[in-house]
Amino acid sequence: MSRNLPILYSFRRCPYAMRARLALACAGIRYELREILLRDKPPEMLALSQKGTVPVLLLPDGRVIDESYDIMKWAIGQNDPDGWKKHIARADSLVAENDGPFKAALDRYKYASRFPEYPPEVYRDRGLFFLEKLDRMLDISPFLFGPRQTIVDIAVFPFIRQFAHVDISGFRRLSCPRLCRWFDYHQDSTLFRKIMAKYPPWHSGNEPIYFS
Repeated sequence: MSRNLPILYSFRRCPYAMRARLALACAGIRYELREILLRDKPPEMLALSQKGTVPVLLLPDGRVIDESYDIMKWAIGQNDPDGWKKHIARADSLVAENDGPFKAALDRYKYASRFPEYPPEVYRDRGLFFLEKLDRMLDISPFLFGPRQTIVDIAVFPFIRQFAHVDISGFRRLSCPRLCRWFDYHQDSTLFRKIMAKYPPWHSGNEPIYFS
């Protein structure tokens, strides 16, 4: 293992981990990837972050970042080829809305059997308010903050993807045609396919997997 590289503990399908991997890839940062199983979390990760959630980024100087949006900010703080830092202040509020009320609705929609108080459509419609907001933003430009992809697009996309895949045909029937086009762009992108490559679960002593 190179001690000069960050180490990222990740879970391939977790949207928080996806956004961290997307940002690291966009910033061109080389790191050691440690894919974990949520049902068998390695003690090395738990020693770094007692939250027990991914992603967790261990920096070469020993610092630990265990919030996905903070990892994104750290990544573009190291290298910002597309000038995303200037969008952070504006992105903060939209990411907070995504991670707060929208994520709450998403969890109840995706796991509706755990929340039998209401049918799944109620939780879907709670999330629809945020989707419609994004669709209105995309009426002005092809990406959320203008003509080019920025940090906010890749911060939000993994959660929109999770919502869409609860019922993909139903998602496409919603009154959000611009959001559907934006969704397809990100899902079909080379960048997304790259960060979604499959790797075996990491265990101490395994050959390291380097990603950049």
